[in-house]
Amino acid sequence: MIELKNVSKLYDGSNEVALEKMSLEVGQGEFLFLVGPSGAGKSTLIKLLFREQLPTEGVINFENKDITKYRKRDILEYRRRIGMIFQDYKLIKQKTVFENVAFALEVLGHSPMSIQKKVTEALDKVGLSHKATSFPRELSGGEQQRVGVARAIVKDPVLILADEPTGNLDRDNALQLMQLLEKINDEGTTMIIATHAWDLVDRMQKRVISLAGGKLKRDEKGGYSDE
Repeated sequence: MIELKNVSKLYDGSNEVALEKMSLEVGQGEFLFLVGPSGAGKSTLIKLLFREQLPTEGVINFENKDITKYRKRDILEYRRRIGMIFQDYKLIKQKTVFENVAFALEVLGHSPMSIQKKVTEALDKVGLSHKATSFPRELSGGEQQRVGVARAIVKDPVLILADEPTGNLDRDNALQLMQLLEKINDEGTTMIIATHAWDLVDRMQKRVISLAGGKLKRDEKGGYSDE
């Protein structure tokens, strides 16, 4: 599904390396953790996969097409197929839970009937049907992040990218979030999660990509407890 070939990235305006000669393959339906200390390159890799940034060199293939060569129209079509989950939720404060999730479909031109159906299904899946008319300020951190998950899955993405999704959550809410993401993955959605939550990585027993200094350090299945 995803293939990186000798991907390097320098920080903008400097010669400092964010990623160096990284090669990696991710299959359809995989659940993959990106781990490593701050500055290891996790967020940079997420941004490259979302096509928010371009590599300094190398190739990033998605379903055998190099996304680094995409034009603006191609990028928009590509992102239709990707769900993104952020550490700080990025919810619109003036919109209700339903409206926040619906917004992801409105920008894609879905009909009101389609939006009603898909948003209702997404909120039900994350256990927030009863909060549809609430505003973000009325939700706990865990609930806000589940709204973020609903917004990510409402487009029926083939890939979900998450950058430190548990960073602002307590341990119980973080575990519940990971279990929810695992359930979504079980339905066929590929999952790539950048995280510092070593205890959850150990508990989940998924594939782990460890980065250090912008380089791939380890690639293995199972827990990882050595930061």
